[in-house]
Amino acid sequence: MDHLYAVEVVVVDANGTARAVVATRDAGDPNRDLWWAHTGGGGGNFGVVTKYWFRSPGATRAQPAQLLPKAPSEMLVSTVAWGWPELNETSFGRIMKNYGAFYERNSAPGTPYARMFAYLNLIHKASGVCTMVTQIDARLPDAERLLDEYLAAVHEGVGTSLRVLDRRRLPWLHSATQWPGYSAPDNTTRFKGKSAFHRKNFSDRHAATFYKHLTRDDYGHPGAIVQVMAHGGQINTVPSPATALAHRDSILKLNYLNFWTDPAEDAKHLGWMREFYRDVYAGTGGVPVPNDETDGCFINYADVDVADPKWNTSQTPWSQLYYKDNYPKLQQVKARWDPRDVFKHTLSVRPPGR
Repeated sequence: MDHLYAVEVVVVDANGTARAVVATRDAGDPNRDLWWAHTGGGGGNFGVVTKYWFRSPGATRAQPAQLLPKAPSEMLVSTVAWGWPELNETSFGRIMKNYGAFYERNSAPGTPYARMFAYLNLIHKASGVCTMVTQIDARLPDAERLLDEYLAAVHEGVGTSLRVLDRRRLPWLHSATQWPGYSAPDNTTRFKGKSAFHRKNFSDRHAATFYKHLTRDDYGHPGAIVQVMAHGGQINTVPSPATALAHRDSILKLNYLNFWTDPAEDAKHLGWMREFYRDVYAGTGGVPVPNDETDGCFINYADVDVADPKWNTSQTPWSQLYYKDNYPKLQQVKARWDPRDVFKHTLSVRPPGR
């Protein structure tokens, strides 16, 4: 979204007439508010997007290849694993806290690790392993050393073996689209997702709660995962009001995931996810409210539970969790571009006064 220059959107006016509008980030564009709303708040709120234009801020050259960052020619990829049979609550918590501590130290813009992306897969013990996936720009002269030092930092003091499942150099396009480390499950499966931004490392209570739910004997399912993703870097150089996405000072983004196939098991899998998430954020009403530790939720991982008072007892509305102080402006854009509230769903931006 930080490279989005313009959108073409089919909107519906107060008379019920549909028309296509182009909105750009240019300061003088009378439709600029519609562009702004699509930098993190678009999702079915204002119209149907039929075209995107991308150009990095500050890019001035006319050649298309020079309007966006140049992709690395090659990536150094890695997948490592810890076996559940070797882990206990102490060693598991050490992995979580080592990982969080690393990103407390290495999430600032300009760090050498700004050219590396990683996520820690904390998977239910029924899977047999927890894994960590990384990709780093192989053009860096010290890419191998940076990766080795990163793996050592996360594994420090764990006291178990660290299995290397994959480590190689791949063309960037292959690593981004086909490498198994990033492949997704069959999208016809049943699914539940939740999210959280974290501004600080995990606490002992966080680690204990994760361990409890990922090792429950009354629930054993290898499709139950929390992806703890690296965050920060250039993302955190943009002021919160500049885009609809307001989360601009976190170090981690968590994606709670569960996949299954049998509709008869919906209650079992949904129940585990809801209880797990509620317990992790029990101190703030079952959701990651914006405070010094957490910073709300990511709208791309939409979760209707945060709008349900049964699961969100924080008194913080879902709109604040997803959009923070940007929500009133999104409501103004909604009033202007979708005055009939044609585009709505459970977590859509509400018109002012509704």
